[in-house]
Amino acid sequence: MAATHLSRRDFLVNTASLAKGSLLVLSAPAILTACREASESARNEAAFTAFRDEEAVELTAIAARIIPSDDTPGATEAGVIYFLDNIFGEPQREPQLVMLRDGLRELGLQVATETGAAHFHELTEAQQDELLAQNENTPFFATMRYLTIAGTFSLPEYGGNQNKIGYQIIGFEDRGAWAAPYGYYDADYMEKGE
Repeated sequence: MAATHLSRRDFLVNTASLAKGSLLVLSAPAILTACREASESARNEAAFTAFRDEEAVELTAIAARIIPSDDTPGATEAGVIYFLDNIFGEPQREPQLVMLRDGLRELGLQVATETGAAHFHELTEAQQDELLAQNENTPFFATMRYLTIAGTFSLPEYGGNQNKIGYQIIGFEDRGAWAAPYGYYDADYMEKGE
């Protein structure tokens, strides 16, 4: 796969368009808080606060198709379901939780009518991908895509990107040597003012 150059401006434009159509858009502090709480929940294998168990299974399956586990771990290993649960567990997000559940229910009806299966997670990956492609322009899918990516690639020190799964996916090497101070020139600058 050829490497492509992505400028900071392109990255910001792509990030902004990621949330387009989503039921909610989060600020950076909200994402970081949710990541921190999600990490604690995953570590303690806490019960879900916003989702019923069957909803969590279905949402995990959807997130797993957005960022699948293949050559690298994916959204499941990154603990995205705990991130989603923390986001939708906030009392002020009750209206969005209702809309997310409506979207999940509509997908469930589509699963039943088109495949005869009882649940999305029971389908083959190809069937799951086909159904998600059909729903690509819905607020439900836009929300799932946005939050799955946010939970997978957030900073590990804030609890997202568990076990640095997101870094593995994009091939980023998180080295302490890349943290400040970067080298002798910093010390020279401080000493000499040059």
